Amino acid sequence: MVSSRGPRTNRTNGEEHFSGMTSAQLVEMSPSAQPSHTMTAPVSPVPCGVFGPSLSPPAVWPPLDFALGALACCAACVFTNPLEVVKTRLQLQGELRARGSYQIHYRGVLQALLVVGRTDGLRGLQKGLSVGLIYQGVMNGVRLGSYSYCETLGITSFHGGSLMAGAGAGALGAFIASPAYLVKTHLQAQTVKAIAVGHQHNHLGVSNAFVTIYRKEGLIGLWRGVNGAVPRVMVGSAAQLATFTSAKDWVSHSQWFSPSRWLTALIAATISGVAVAITMTPFDVISTRLYNQPVDEFHKGRLYHGFSDCMLKVCQAEGPLGLYKGMGPVFLRLAPHTMLSMLFWDLMRQQTVNHNQSQGRS
Repeated sequence: MVSSRGPRTNRTNGEEHFSGMTSAQLVEMSPSAQPSHTMTAPVSPVPCGVFGPSLSPPAVWPPLDFALGALACCAACVFTNPLEVVKTRLQLQGELRARGSYQIHYRGVLQALLVVGRTDGLRGLQKGLSVGLIYQGVMNGVRLGSYSYCETLGITSFHGGSLMAGAGAGALGAFIASPAYLVKTHLQAQTVKAIAVGHQHNHLGVSNAFVTIYRKEGLIGLWRGVNGAVPRVMVGSAAQLATFTSAKDWVSHSQWFSPSRWLTALIAATISGVAVAITMTPFDVISTRLYNQPVDEFHKGRLYHGFSDCMLKVCQAEGPLGLYKGMGPVFLRLAPHTMLSMLFWDLMRQQTVNHNQSQGRS
């Protein structure tokens, strides 16, 4: 529904012109707008899309919206997976050991990328990509689709609604996609003995990993570590979706430069990436450790009994900074991943809306 106080526009032709305008400006330029003294009712705020204000939220069929969110994040994953490999290795390096008591194979993001590339080859930088795509597709399809549905219901318009919707959507997506993240972590940690860190599960591939875990630990074993994944994605999803939207609006209204969807999205994604990296890295470290730890004959973790036990042991053995291992690649991955996934999602949703509108007119 388009507000009667503003002109009916087609986002395809007028998006660049209207994206930086407020609802009051839209009213002023409307031929049917009345003088200000006759306007007694307050102007309704313009709903926000992913990249800027829009006259109406895109009406996308929910199952299709789930699929678009999944496809968008899968496309972003192809470019950011090498940083995920490096992040996993850095987080497992020196597990439960004090500084200076273990050999350091990875000293930073660039050095780690070079080490993995030289030792495992270019394919080593894309370890776990196939199951990573499964994880991204399932988790983010559910997460973004659920968040979009919350926007449609108006939940995000309330104070704190974005945080609640982002956290709830993230928790649901993390729980459903947990088996894929488990296998991804195992495969990305695997490497030759010379640069190995953490426990080595030695799976032969994605399907072999799923089958092996199922045979040894049963169906429940595929969800081992989910108690670390759910809070990780809840915090990350709430921070990402809330700060990205707020940062985008702040940058748009600051008028530091001429309106640009791409530059605004880039700055907002960078701000969001910093916020997510700071808030999510401790949860990410704990999640990686819980997923990758070996299990005993009773299918219990040999190193950690759960989320709080893992946090305490890491702080005692490695210090509080141990919870921030791998923060560099976490940030370097999150900023472009946020940028690409949100961009792809927005473009595909808008194309869907434009297609539906053209079909309706015809």
